[in-house]
Amino acid sequence: MSTTNPIRNRKTLGNFKNYYVNIRPNPRNYVMIVMGLNTAFRISDLLKLQWQHVWDDHLQHFRTHICLEEHKTGKTRIVPINPAEKQALTTYRNVCTEKGPSDYLFPSTRDKTKPLSRYQAYRIIKAAAEACGLEEHVSCHSLRKTFGYHAWKQGTPPAMLMELYNHSSYGITKRYLGIEQDEKDNVYMKIEL
Repeated sequence: MSTTNPIRNRKTLGNFKNYYVNIRPNPRNYVMIVMGLNTAFRISDLLKLQWQHVWDDHLQHFRTHICLEEHKTGKTRIVPINPAEKQALTTYRNVCTEKGPSDYLFPSTRDKTKPLSRYQAYRIIKAAAEACGLEEHVSCHSLRKTFGYHAWKQGTPPAMLMELYNHSSYGITKRYLGIEQDEKDNVYMKIEL
């Protein structure tokens, strides 16, 4: 089994992210990818999101943060809803028919009372990746890794990423992002003797 990779190239990432807008329009799939890239939630946590996590029914507006207990760690994560997510969610909410507080954000097409399955989420992500010509192994976890990789490239310290990911050690975060190899490559590429 190959290791899943982040999407490193920004142009390819843009094409991947917008596949379900420009090529095969599907608001649910687009929002799932946008939310996965911007929250760094594990796919199991992303798929269990309900409208009440992002929308305040009483005040009739989007929440500022998503508060979610992680399935794997049992820890509570509080993640802000950034402008890219809010824009995607706004469009999605306008076309969504099932948007009660306990309705799933990403419902199964067969049974709206259940969330999209992990396997179906994988197929959605894989289709977008293949259409964009991504040759490396891309999976649901690639969304999480892509968030961390680009945050690191923009200057976020690995120790902060460790905190954001709820990893138990710095070594896990370094391996997770492939930082060690990137750092080595960078040294080799800067040396011209």
